[in-house]
Amino acid sequence: MRDGVCGMTTVTTADGQLVSYVDHGGDGPAVVLLHSFLMDASMWAPQVEALGDRYRLVAIDERGHGATPATAPFDHWDVARDALAVLDELKIGSAAVAGTSQGGFVALRMALLAPERVTALVLLGTSGETEDQQISDAYQQLAEVWIAQGPETVTEAVAKICLGEYDPSEWTPKWSEVEPERLRLIMNALVGREGVLDRVTGIDVPALVLHGTADLAYPVAKAEALVAALPEAEPLVLVEGGAHFLSLTHAADVNPHLERFLSATL
Repeated sequence: MRDGVCGMTTVTTADGQLVSYVDHGGDGPAVVLLHSFLMDASMWAPQVEALGDRYRLVAIDERGHGATPATAPFDHWDVARDALAVLDELKIGSAAVAGTSQGGFVALRMALLAPERVTALVLLGTSGETEDQQISDAYQQLAEVWIAQGPETVTEAVAKICLGEYDPSEWTPKWSEVEPERLRLIMNALVGREGVLDRVTGIDVPALVLHGTADLAYPVAKAEALVAALPEAEPLVLVEGGAHFLSLTHAADVNPHLERFLSATL
């Protein structure tokens, strides 16, 4: 079901999953926007403002986030299929895909599942590898403390990892509303993902990889590994002082690179 351009709309996939998204409209080439863990489609507001007059931007609430529910265990391959179902609903044959952190995991899987439908990739603060076991354990423990003692006990730590020095006040109320079972589902999908670095060598579309030098979740080496693995990747772009969710926190630094890359490839 679609309720009109630029409002939050929904599609139900063939396997019954409801997916919410925003079709920002426009006559230009389509670009799918995939947000980070704990975020939603609105985190792309700076890019919609900067690029919305030249591209058809489609921002998706990924499974378990925003207005898209999660009621059973899932992985990022499932989320990639959700995003492809949105393209089907909109009758968009192919699109560039931009993803920050978790969104990058999904973007890579979209390109692996349907290479003919992904024309270019923009990957920000992301990785093609499995989660380090020590970090995975720490994140799982953080989620259980969140559930047992309330989100306010971990909000500061989560905000620091994800947003660095960026003001988290727009997002912390949303985080506090995440139900325990949903939190477990999205955390399990995040830390339980398989590595795809050995498979992305077959993705032969232009790719732009950006990474913040102050990313507290993934070292720059993760981005360097992605650039080395993707055959059509441009040289790595480092954003000085950029936090993990750098498309939001450092949009003024990121957007010129997005504009140049998209205009050259689409």
